[in-house]
Amino acid sequence: MEILGLDIGGSGIKGAIVDTSEGILLTPRHRIETPQPATPKAVITTVNEIIDFFNWKGPVGCGFPAAIVNEVVMTASNIDDSWIGLNAADEIKKLTGCAAHLINDVDAAGLAEVIYGAGKGVKGSVLMVAAGTGIGTALFYDGKLFPNTELGHLRLKSGKISEKYAANSIKEEKDLSWKEWAGRLNEYLNLLDDLFWPELIIFGGGVSKYHEEFFKYLQIRPRIVPAKMKNEAGMIGAAIHARIKEFSD
Repeated sequence: MEILGLDIGGSGIKGAIVDTSEGILLTPRHRIETPQPATPKAVITTVNEIIDFFNWKGPVGCGFPAAIVNEVVMTASNIDDSWIGLNAADEIKKLTGCAAHLINDVDAAGLAEVIYGAGKGVKGSVLMVAAGTGIGTALFYDGKLFPNTELGHLRLKSGKISEKYAANSIKEEKDLSWKEWAGRLNEYLNLLDDLFWPELIIFGGGVSKYHEEFFKYLQIRPRIVPAKMKNEAGMIGAAIHARIKEFSD
């Protein structure tokens, strides 16, 4: 089934038509800068531009940088606070005429990885950890998503917020070496292990392409692998989520 998948981020909004039965893009991605401030009207207008670009008339899956419950935006980090409490799917449909289904952005990427990527066929608990400006997570059990985990907000034993201590942005801000940053990641990943005992951790985010630089310093029990689907994962996972919702609703 072909579905338009969108990855709505704090800096860019990108989309492509996805073959959800194969987990691949059928078109090159189209990207537009995220408007600032990222208000609902401005972002949805940009979403409509991407829908028009593809001359798309069918359902749309949207990976979104927030916790999402029944299509309602519950949090706002890299978007305007006016999103909170809004049924974004309804608002997108009003402007575009397309049925829309929202999912947390890291949940979307994780869905793509578990079905088609690094987590394919893995039984038990699988955690996706995406380190960037903050830390996003997605938790799966036997391939089924437990949504909106937001485990980057956990407090470490030191009392520090995990993403304020171990995100890639902190590495860059403090000019940490790979080994120094890996030490911080060790604290965070071992906390996740204590809580969830995952069979596998999939490490994503842009920094994952340098995994050979810091994986060697990690001292954790679970197997850890880099994400395979890279910057396509969010669009693919959002489209898969929309397919699931279309068939279940």
